Amino acid sequence: MRKIILSVILITILVLSIFSIHLFVESTTLGAHVIALKLDTGDTSWMIVATALVLLMTPGLGFFYGGMVGKKNVISTVLQSFMAMVIVTVLWVVVGFGLCFGPSIGGFIGNPMPNLFFQGVSANTAWELAPTIPMILFALFQAKFAIITPALITGAFAERVRFWAYLLFMVLFILFVYAPLCHMTWHPDGLFFGWGVLDFAGGTVVHMSAGWAALAGAMFLGKRKVQKANPARITYVLLGTGLLWFGWFGFNAGSALGASSIAAQALGTTTVAAASAAMGWVFLDKILGHKLSAMGACIGAVVGLVAITPAAGFVSIPHAIAIGIIASIVSNLVVSKFPKGKIDDALDVFSCHGVGGMVGMLLTGVFASKSVNSIVGDNQGLIFGDATLFLIQLKALVLVSIFAFSVSYFLFFIVNKITPLRVSEEKEELGLDISQHGECL
Repeated sequence: MRKIILSVILITILVLSIFSIHLFVESTTLGAHVIALKLDTGDTSWMIVATALVLLMTPGLGFFYGGMVGKKNVISTVLQSFMAMVIVTVLWVVVGFGLCFGPSIGGFIGNPMPNLFFQGVSANTAWELAPTIPMILFALFQAKFAIITPALITGAFAERVRFWAYLLFMVLFILFVYAPLCHMTWHPDGLFFGWGVLDFAGGTVVHMSAGWAALAGAMFLGKRKVQKANPARITYVLLGTGLLWFGWFGFNAGSALGASSIAAQALGTTTVAAASAAMGWVFLDKILGHKLSAMGACIGAVVGLVAITPAAGFVSIPHAIAIGIIASIVSNLVVSKFPKGKIDDALDVFSCHGVGGMVGMLLTGVFASKSVNSIVGDNQGLIFGDATLFLIQLKALVLVSIFAFSVSYFLFFIVNKITPLRVSEEKEELGLDISQHGECL
């Protein structure tokens, strides 16, 4: 049956691609929030580089996660991230971009019809909020955010998920969780955008959605047979962290959508928050009586990168230090107190990405300053004496948490009805590298 379904999918996509110029008639008028391009070569050059940097984060994440799991599951874990680049890229071109940035349907989701197979996504037009770069570059930059989000979730159900079930969940997650959150947050007609929610580069859209989906997945799949395997390669974790940190400059500074002062500010806050969070994590470990570890330093740095993501272009450098330290302390304590005996979040995705994203969203409401970015306006952060923005961020946090967790759990349920999500005990014992892929280190 699977062979038939895969054949149908391949043939359908192939036929639609070949005959797209006849099947999808491109409009001669500009769509909603699409304008004539005011090309700036500096902005365009930077965004091409930023797009490549963000893509690099996904294989970096593969190394980061792959080094943490047992030796029998390294290839499968890394491949889960790699296949996100494959599947989500095609899905984004076919329908994903339209769902996120197409004409708004009630502020919740976009109408994908005008942009099926990238129709209307031109190198000669521009998105309203990025007027100096080609529309196709904006669309491809946004694709990289969609790619890494389901890859982040994989750490929660590491070492026990069936690969084909994961691929199906990934597609459904992009369509029913990521796309609505992206539209509501970053589309000019989106619900959260209209409220004034500040999410510079994906605290809600990427990290909170992935964190809550990870928690749902860990709960639904249950515990691994053997929960404590020695990390396969801590050097992979170090390498992955370096690639993530490097790529995150494109993730955050690229979200300025041009080579601007805001991009420079975001680059500064990004690296400072990562450094201060890594410092906070290893210092707290020592205070609590643990050794200063490479794993701790790496996890701390990533938590800092997660937490600064929603705030990167809105806060000062000193406040970025504070965000990094606060996030690392909170996440470290959540990791240590997390009920692993009941919920097997294998690589602490919820504690690091989910909690880190939530801390970052709330601290954006505390530290956002109009002196850093005029978009903040009069509703500055709580530290400046105004609670309006903080309450807006809090309201969005609660709604995103409920939505991402509940819909993700339902998607896991649906996928499991279609094809089993979890491997058998025998295949889990054998390892996913051999049982799912016929390969091994």
